[in-house]
Parts: sequence; structure tokens; C-alpha cells
Amino acid sequence: MQKQEKIHGWEVARELEKEKATIGERLKPGRRQIVAMLWGLVAFGIVFLIGCWLAGNPFDATQRIPSAYVKAKGWVGTNQWGIIWHVVGLALFFEFMDSSAGMGYGTALTPLLLVIGFDPKQIVPAVMIQQASAGLVGAFLHREFENVEWKFKPMSETIKLWLLIAVIGCAAVAFSITAIYAYFKVAKVWIKLYVAILLLVMGAVSLWQGRRERPYHPKRMLFWGALAGFNKGVGGGGYGPVVTVGGILSGVPVKSMLAVTAISEGTVCVFSIIVWLSLLAGGVTIDYLLLPSMMLATMFTAVAAPYTTRVFPEKMWRVVVPAYCVIVAIICFCKIIPGVMAKLSG
Repeated sequence: MQKQEKIHGWEVARELEKEKATIGERLKPGRRQIVAMLWGLVAFGIVFLIGCWLAGNPFDATQRIPSAYVKAKGWVGTNQWGIIWHVVGLALFFEFMDSSAGMGYGTALTPLLLVIGFDPKQIVPAVMIQQASAGLVGAFLHREFENVEWKFKPMSETIKLWLLIAVIGCAAVAFSITAIYAYFKVAKVWIKLYVAILLLVMGAVSLWQGRRERPYHPKRMLFWGALAGFNKGVGGGGYGPVVTVGGILSGVPVKSMLAVTAISEGTVCVFSIIVWLSLLAGGVTIDYLLLPSMMLATMFTAVAAPYTTRVFPEKMWRVVVPAYCVIVAIICFCKIIPGVMAKLSG
């Protein structure tokens, strides 16, 4: 009986770069890629329409939370909402970078929205739905743009990585929410500081070591997947950077690791949505005010980003991804330093 050849799932990206050696050649989409983009737009358009419906507070558990922004608009006690264009602008940039570089949406956008004047219960549920849809649709687009191959029989390494990272990530999310918030009561500013330091260190290490190909060590992803899930549970961010950079340090080629991060984060976010929905039964209220604005941005950037990953060469992404990780860490530091100083002085 002939032994089946082991499939990693990243051979397709390498073959594409050999077959189409220049950026110009990879820039021309085929019929398959054009159809995939249209399906992506349809999927995101459906979630956008659902977001518009949810923003109108159709259920008792959905209410207009009186955040600073809502008070300024005079929407307190009403079901009014609108497209918030500066949120669309921010989401356009961070979603494009998140989908193409594997990180930065929740980690960088969440603190910015808090500074603008939105409540966490307006931000986190919308981010979870947006990231779930962007991750799952993004995994499909990465396959169609030949950045990765998902194969179940025989099971490719990319499928194994997805299942490993997603399962351990969901378990870590459940543990971290319980341990940090229910038992230890750690102040959020220290959690954010920890995530920022972690991202800075990982980005710097991968910039130093990540420009060369490394031997593949899949067992290392047990640690990185658990650490990413822990971060997601305690701070709402820091998942994508840890999984993506951890995968690069574990020897996974960058283009395929971006696809694995997308589907893994999408899976973990679906689990988080289920957790949030279970909280509604306990009397927690959610405000989907930001969801239409986030999904409007996602409709275009999350479709374009996997195409960008396809076009530019693997060696470029080995520098861009860790460099962006450092930038995200610096953004986080800038947003949390006032809170840290206040804690130390008070």
C-alpha cells in the first residue's frame, strides 16, 4: 500500500510564486479570484444588513447604552443610530492590516474607540461579530487567492494548526475570563500593559530572527495558541499578533500563517459570541451601535487584504508582519500610559 504524501498546506503559495515570479503577474486576478471576491462581498453585505437591524435594538437585551458619544449625539433613551464615519475610517485601516498582516484590529482599535467615548459593551460585541465574519470569510478568500490550502483527507498541517489553535484558544478564553475577572480582579490597565509588553517583545524577536526560514515545530503552537486565547479573554485583543508571530517563530510560512490566524480567530470569536449571548440571559445588555460602521469598512478591506497577501512576496511579509506587531504595541503603549501613571500615583 502506497503511503500518502504529507501535505503541509503552504505548498500552493510557494508554487504560485514560482509559477508567477513577479508582483505584476500575481497582480492579475483570474476568474476564480474575481468570483471569490464577489462571494466575499455578498457575505459581508449580509452581515452588514444584520448589523443595521441589530443597531435598532430589536430585543429587550439590546439597548442604547448612554456612553459619552451617545450623550453627545442626543441618542440616550432612543433607538436612533447612524453610520459613524470616523469609526469607518479607523476600521478600514485596521481591518486591512488585520486581514493582510494577521493582527491589529481588536488590539489597536478597541482602545481608540474607548478614547473617542464608546462603552466597552458597544465595542467588544461588535468587534467579536466583525472578527468572526472577517476571519471565516478571510479563510475562504486566502484559499481562493492561493495563499493556503485546506485539505481534510489526508489532513494538511494547516487544518491541524487551525484545530489545535482554535480548540486551545477557546479553552484559554473561558479560563482567563473566569480566573482574571471572577477570582483575581486584576485592574484592566495592568492587563493592557502586559499585552503591550508581550507584543513589543514578540515583534522585536521576530524582526531579529524571522527573516530567514525556520524549521517547522508544530508543538510550539500549543503554547502560542494558549497564550493568545488567554490574551483574548482578559483584554479583548492580543490574539492575532501572538498567533501570527508565534506561527512564524514556529516555522510556518507567513502567507499560510496569516490564513491560519484568520480562521482560528474567526472560530474563537464565534465561541466568544456564544459566551456573550449566554450573558444576555443573566441580564447583561448589549449595544450594537458600532456594528454597521465596522461591517461597512469590512466589506471592502477584508476582501482586498488576502489579495494583497497573494501579490507581495513571502520575504516581504517576513519583515512587514513583525514590524507591524511592534507598531501595534507602540499604539497600545501610547493609549495606556496615562492610565498606568494614574494607578502608580494614586
